[in-house]
Amino acid sequence: MGGPRRAVAIVLCLLLSAALAGAQFLPRGKADVRAGERIYKSACAACHGQAGSGASPELTAFPRPRTFPDFTQCSQTTSEPDIFWKAMVAHGGRYRGFSQIMPAFSEALTPEQISDVVGYLRTFCRNPHWPRGELNLPRALATEKAFPENEVVISSAVNARGAPGVEAHIIHEQRFGVKNQIEIDVPLNFEDQDHTWRGGVGDTTLGLKRVMFSSLRSGSILSLQGSVIAPTGNRSRGFGSGTTTFETFAAFDQLFRNNSFVQFQLGADLPRHTDIAPQSLFINTAVGQTFGADHGMGRLWSPMLEFLARRDLVDAARTDWDILPQMQVTISRRQHIRGDLGVRIPASNTAGRPVQLMLYLLWDWGDGRLNEGWR
Repeated sequence: MGGPRRAVAIVLCLLLSAALAGAQFLPRGKADVRAGERIYKSACAACHGQAGSGASPELTAFPRPRTFPDFTQCSQTTSEPDIFWKAMVAHGGRYRGFSQIMPAFSEALTPEQISDVVGYLRTFCRNPHWPRGELNLPRALATEKAFPENEVVISSAVNARGAPGVEAHIIHEQRFGVKNQIEIDVPLNFEDQDHTWRGGVGDTTLGLKRVMFSSLRSGSILSLQGSVIAPTGNRSRGFGSGTTTFETFAAFDQLFRNNSFVQFQLGADLPRHTDIAPQSLFINTAVGQTFGADHGMGRLWSPMLEFLARRDLVDAARTDWDILPQMQVTISRRQHIRGDLGVRIPASNTAGRPVQLMLYLLWDWGDGRLNEGWR
């Protein structure tokens, strides 16, 4: 267990160092909206319009790029944290891989004035029920988060010890309305069975998530999700359960002012035919810290440590515990492409349960195309 202990110790040290160096993403104080309005109308309205929806194209001296924002559209603005808008105002569009027609104001405005402008920009969204982007915490490898997303994730788990095998997931998540999200998860399995590699599709998940509560002031968000797991996998090869399963869980995320966070997921898998597959309960917890370059406006690093537990609802069942240290990092300048790498280590009932190298590549397609935001 020397290797697992070292991995956990490294992540804990990263969490501690990040706690000392991390920028705060939750607002520290209330912005002076009136001061922000004066600055906006004198320096920004010529391009972005008095109402925030963009000045008339006939009045601007540049062709409007596809990514030109409409601040009145809550779907465009609420999904981003304040630090995103501050980076754009301070360093200009190119800093985050957007158009260079957005100039930098870091030499013209103080950090406090930039905060005031961003505070005023927030007033253009008139619907207060949209969850704010500060609550969109880093995605862990196993623990589901509460924030509704527009993203595609390709994840893999490779057996590093035990029977050779690879499990991959292609996940599409799409937000609709103010608080809802649909999710489709298609797994692909590859295993060395009797010295012959076999592969196939696993059981496909179709899920619906809804935010029940969110508060930027407290840094909290709570969601409920219900899913149907269809038996699309080959049970005889071990790629599926052989029965339809109903999965439900609650996800609660808490962001703290030092930029540390904790995520909880409590749920159950309820197969239709319990003689084929047992019912089970699971509890996943992720703790982490985000820190970044340039006072949090640059590349972000998020070390995390997950504690995962699952127990079948049968007599004499034992709880399987795993630990999963990992690191997420933003890859593109726009931060819409991210990666995560970790190791899942069985901590109890280790017989027959492999150590797994886990990773994912995430594309937040709501923030731009794959070929955008790199330079």
